[in-house]
Amino acid sequence: MMNGPVTSGDLFFFYGLLKQGAAGMPVHIDLDAGGDFLGPARVRGSLYNLGSYPGIVSGDGLVQGVLYCLNDTALMPLLDEFEDVIPADPKRSLYYRERTDVLDQEGAATGEKAWVYWFNRPVTRYHRIADDNWPLNGGVR
Repeated sequence: MMNGPVTSGDLFFFYGLLKQGAAGMPVHIDLDAGGDFLGPARVRGSLYNLGSYPGIVSGDGLVQGVLYCLNDTALMPLLDEFEDVIPADPKRSLYYRERTDVLDQEGAATGEKAWVYWFNRPVTRYHRIADDNWPLNGGVR
């Protein structure tokens, strides 16, 4: 369900500025105190460079990111706000949050589902990131 309720213990897949150690990570969201980074994971999609941050859309690539277990649901308003999610108005949201199948490094399903922030706009004017991996240094390659 799009932008559905989140409970303690839910998994998230972070692929951009919310990845542990990423340049541009928001300092006002204490992800280390609010949950646990579990390690690398992938989801099926296509990653685009939107300027100073990435966006994932449906596709057949293997987007690289980090799996995160959220323990403190009080972080949810901050996360949704950071991703410009308006839960009651998905059409105006820059991103929407949806549970997605988690894949391992080879692309095989792990049996887990994680919340992913999907880009909610057309990507025709943006460049696809060839390796589907937003670098920790903020896009400087």
